[in-house]
Amino acid sequence: MRDDPDRGDIEPACNEPGWLAPSIQRSHERSETYGLSTSMRPDYDVLSAADLALKREQSRILCAHAAPVMETLREQIANTQSMIVLTDAEGLILHSIGDAEFLKRAEKVALSPGANWAEARQGTNAIGTAIAELRPTVVHGDQHYLAANRFLTCSSVPIFDPYGELSGVLDVTGDHHSYHQHTMALAKMSVQLIENHLFATTFRTTLQISFHERPEFLGTLMEGIAAFTSDGRFLSANRSAQFQLGLTLAGLRAHTLSSLFGLTSAQLIDNVRASLGRHLSLSLRNGHSVCANVAFRHPPSMISDSSVTQPGTTVARPRPICEERAARPRLGHLETGDPQVAAVIAKVRKVIGKDIPLLITGETGTGKERLAQAIHNDSPRHAAPFVAVNCASIPESLIESELFGYEEGAFTGAKRKGAIGKILQAHGGTLFLDEIGDMPSPLQVRLLRVLQERVVNPLGSAKSIPVDVAIICATHRDLRDMIAQGSFREDLYYRLNGLVVKLPPLRDRTDLRTVVETLLREESLSRPSTPALSVSSDVMALFERCRWPGNFRQLGNLMRTAAAMVDEDGEIRIEHLPDDFLEDVQAAAPAAGPNSTPLPGARLQEVAALAIAAAVAKHGGNVSAAARALGVSRNTIYRKMLSAPDSDASDGDA
Repeated sequence: MRDDPDRGDIEPACNEPGWLAPSIQRSHERSETYGLSTSMRPDYDVLSAADLALKREQSRILCAHAAPVMETLREQIANTQSMIVLTDAEGLILHSIGDAEFLKRAEKVALSPGANWAEARQGTNAIGTAIAELRPTVVHGDQHYLAANRFLTCSSVPIFDPYGELSGVLDVTGDHHSYHQHTMALAKMSVQLIENHLFATTFRTTLQISFHERPEFLGTLMEGIAAFTSDGRFLSANRSAQFQLGLTLAGLRAHTLSSLFGLTSAQLIDNVRASLGRHLSLSLRNGHSVCANVAFRHPPSMISDSSVTQPGTTVARPRPICEERAARPRLGHLETGDPQVAAVIAKVRKVIGKDIPLLITGETGTGKERLAQAIHNDSPRHAAPFVAVNCASIPESLIESELFGYEEGAFTGAKRKGAIGKILQAHGGTLFLDEIGDMPSPLQVRLLRVLQERVVNPLGSAKSIPVDVAIICATHRDLRDMIAQGSFREDLYYRLNGLVVKLPPLRDRTDLRTVVETLLREESLSRPSTPALSVSSDVMALFERCRWPGNFRQLGNLMRTAAAMVDEDGEIRIEHLPDDFLEDVQAAAPAAGPNSTPLPGARLQEVAALAIAAAVAKHGGNVSAAARALGVSRNTIYRKMLSAPDSDASDGDA
């Protein structure tokens, strides 16, 4: 059990040849006691496919929450000759993703799903040593006990469940020649995301307090989260909460809501009601004041406030008007003057409420989910759930249980009382299946049966449950080509494409100026104390020249970044735009003609450094979050931070 917050730190790095950190030295000694020799071949005893599937089901919850985080991490380290590995608490590899060429190299030493990398099997290695030491561990090159593994550098971080028990390990492994000092920091942030997701899933029926001394850190990885019963009994707290409260998880178990925050459950509820949607100010046991949000999950019976209407409602977390509009878009909101979009919306309006399935196609980032949400909100089903499922983000081994649910005891590790699948969750409403082209073939058969017979059979159940859902699917793939290649069922395709509409990419739309103005208005609404935002003519000229490969996702990130950089007049000028965007437009300048807008070169690096510093500070030092907000790669941020004269970015965790 992990109860010592300091054990999350790793030992200082040292570049002296032959130097071994104490934990690595201890691991080498353990490897000797296991009877291993440095010259032996790696353990190639890999589980069969059936046994591995069982192990994955036993760690189903961990896999479900780790998968999207691993995908995000893969994007951040792509093309670096590396891979990402998820193991269970025993060191058994459950999943691995990464560069295809490096995955093949890793298979030669059994670094692949089904292999066990505990120290007793593979000697000193980051996965096994992190499990043995219960702390983040880097094992670099020759520090591996087995000579066969010394071409690797591995950064592993233990994953702990909300009760402090080891749940698994997240590992980033690469060629030892290309090791980057920031890899461990990325791995640690990824594990914190996974642990927070596990926390939220475990304590769904509780009172939760999210808090931090600085309000801008609420909603980020830096916020502390503590869970209590409705009568104030302590249940658990995440890593950040343990740090802020100054107690280990074991120490916190002796406390209550009253002893930690100085008020009872009833008083907290009264404060929430009186806050009118603003952050609460609470006092910790150490006397420090914090800003807090309070969430009632399946609220207790004592709460009768009309603002708490459904299980899972979050109270006292303010939402700007623009967020409300983004959460419930209507078709009218999407009409901004482009004739192609207007034609799509006109077609959609004719079939709403007529039980005709919709298939939305278009490039990534063109707004397919937003259109699906708007269709639902304008339909007779608007009061029922809108349930979105990204078929590409759920591991193949989990997507069946995610969609169809399962009965108690359907497989080892299944929840007591089973679980309701996404299809039944959408009963009466709309089921949105994004990236339908990535749905595994066996699941395509089951989905077709649901569409034809309107019933769902949960895993492990012999009963058929009637279900009433409207189906909207989306994909950026060419499903006809997939049918020709045999990777998508033709009968399912014709069942789904009652009406097929295609959203145009941003570069082909004629309403860019209107779209930009709309985004500016929404951004201004979220900043009521600042001047209204506008863009200079030079910036608009650049926008009209850009090819926008990321479409609305790229434009939205760019506008948020620029809005954070503007001066007091609120006008977005060229110096407020991210470095990568300017470089991309500059590279395309010859194709823009002789009258294209020139880009300033003298201040470009200075402007980029300021933008990056502001973004990193805003996200509490989270480089990955800053990179996403700026719409640039994390490598660009590292390069700019490391090249700055006063930079201390090299003081990484590894």
